[in-house]
Amino acid sequence: MSEQKRTVFYLSDRTGITAETLGHSLLTQFDNITWETVNAPFLDSVEKAGAVREQIDRAAERDGCRPLVFSTLLRPEILEVIKQADCRIFDFFETFIRSIEEELHQPFARMAGRSHGLQHHLSYFKRIAAINYVLAHDDGVNPRNFDAAEIILTGVSRSGKTPTCLYLGLQYGIAAANYPLTPDDMRANQAATLPEVLQPVKAKLFGLTLSAAQLHFIRSERRPGSQYASLAQCAQEIEWQESLFQRYYIPFLDTTRISIEEISAIILNRSGLKRRLYG
Repeated sequence: MSEQKRTVFYLSDRTGITAETLGHSLLTQFDNITWETVNAPFLDSVEKAGAVREQIDRAAERDGCRPLVFSTLLRPEILEVIKQADCRIFDFFETFIRSIEEELHQPFARMAGRSHGLQHHLSYFKRIAAINYVLAHDDGVNPRNFDAAEIILTGVSRSGKTPTCLYLGLQYGIAAANYPLTPDDMRANQAATLPEVLQPVKAKLFGLTLSAAQLHFIRSERRPGSQYASLAQCAQEIEWQESLFQRYYIPFLDTTRISIEEISAIILNRSGLKRRLYG
């Protein structure tokens, strides 16, 4: 099958996060298509909608096929302008809201921004507190406060600890710390002994590992040609840390082929932690 080139628009009267997230999730199920993405957030006037309609029509003429449009627009007069364009519209509210209205026996509020606004004040401040904790306890900083962590990720350098902690804080409100396992730890503990600072919080530990080849690639991007990035060094560190995880019954996850989103969801599922946001 030859590769297609198509254009997709994500339209919203607010940030467009919902339209883009849902639309992108759907499009990942289709292969051999290169997508040109156009985001049009804060589409809150007929004039702005007219400009986007013209942009959609130009894309249709250029591509030789109509663009896909994923929309969470709430104002009917704005959506009506977009419907005049040469495109295929997938409107998330129109698809689901009517059946929900019927089931709940009430009309929806037509208020933009509710899903990402500050209506849930407690949830918002939980998110901020979690992110602050993550930033204050990144890369082994402030280990004396590890007892306040809900989970502590550990693994060798560049195994994905920091981005995963940030995602856990931002999306789930989880107070996550992380501690790096270093070559010094490995040389001092060839018998795979858990660093002393982690022993009191062993029950909160979760390990991240990956293939030596992937670690070599990541480290080479940062320090090409170094001993730190060499395949032999990477393989040795991975072997040592997995021995450590197995010896101390620390649950761990191979992150070689999975995204931060998947890593975070798996960690929550396996550790029994619950989302702290939107409760």
